[in-house]
Amino acid sequence: MTAYNDSGSDEALRRSLGISRRGFLSTCTAVAAGAVAAPVFGAAPAFAQPAPDRGRGKGLSLVPADKRGIILYTVRDATGRDPLSTDLPSGFREVFAELSRYGYQQVEFAGYGQHANAPGGGNLQTVEGAKLLRSWLDESGLRAQGNHGFIPGSWPLTTADLDEFKRHLEIANILGMDHMGTGGDPTGSAYRADWDMAAEKWNVLGRIATAAGIKLYTHNHDAAYGFLLDGGPSDAQGRPTRSSGIRKLEYFLRQTDPKHVWLEMDIYWAHVAQYKFHTYTAHDGSTGENVFDPAALVRSHTKRYPLFHAKDGVVNTTNGQGYDMVPFGTGVIDYRTFFRRVGAKNYHNPMVEQDNAPSSSDPAQSLTHARIGYDNLAALRK
Repeated sequence: MTAYNDSGSDEALRRSLGISRRGFLSTCTAVAAGAVAAPVFGAAPAFAQPAPDRGRGKGLSLVPADKRGIILYTVRDATGRDPLSTDLPSGFREVFAELSRYGYQQVEFAGYGQHANAPGGGNLQTVEGAKLLRSWLDESGLRAQGNHGFIPGSWPLTTADLDEFKRHLEIANILGMDHMGTGGDPTGSAYRADWDMAAEKWNVLGRIATAAGIKLYTHNHDAAYGFLLDGGPSDAQGRPTRSSGIRKLEYFLRQTDPKHVWLEMDIYWAHVAQYKFHTYTAHDGSTGENVFDPAALVRSHTKRYPLFHAKDGVVNTTNGQGYDMVPFGTGVIDYRTFFRRVGAKNYHNPMVEQDNAPSSSDPAQSLTHARIGYDNLAALRK
């Protein structure tokens, strides 16, 4: 096993990794602040306000047209569909064209696999496959903004993991992405020591990505907004059992370099976290309360959130989550207020997502919901 040692300048790092910026791009066709407690605006069911005024038909758009995107996980059944068995859009090329017709200008990948009978074959996670994907994006007028792909699990880094990570960065550059990330948390642990280790690894990976011209991001669901265990009496393994009240991902923001590590907030799951995680056991054994305000967290680190997942829900206080997922714009999460509060309007890139859009009984449902999501995202007004 060969461990990667983080040292020296970014230029020295690039040379030591064998990454030549010019060579890297030659194959391309284009180039905390602690726990936040603030008033809640019509979000988690426990703190819900009346249904939001989404502001349709008045004022300027809250999300500029060139920032409206979708993560392809929403329509994974369509990209994975056998084109020989249906007249519905199938495979990346036809799905890109369909999404472009709805008005989308950006996509986020969730891997590079499609049905084997689609043009290009089943596995496009290669340099040649990326060139083909890029040509289809260009012909549909779409831009790739990110991918939920490979982040090494090992630490220190092995040579094999480092090589694979560099290969994914090369693919991202061919596709013209500004960002590359993952759909999983930096660590599934609740303990500060594990988050320190995760931050150390992400700082190294972030510098590697920056040297390749890419912003590295982590995408998170509700668990990452739970409270960090960082003090109080130790358990039998010597681990902390209580919290200072800071959330795990907020701690990660503090420990990572803002020049090299970014985040993608899944706004739906952040609101689930608001519903689930609002009390904690303090170091002295007392109960603390801290209601999570997703928009306030973004506003205090606004340039660290270049990407969002825009996902909606209706109230359900019986499932442990607080919400059931529905097509974007048909639920109760107040996106008008959220986008108005986070600032930097022309910086963030919201990607429509619906985890449960595919349907076994209605093969067209995921694309129908993608169209609904675009229309409702475009309708948001100041």
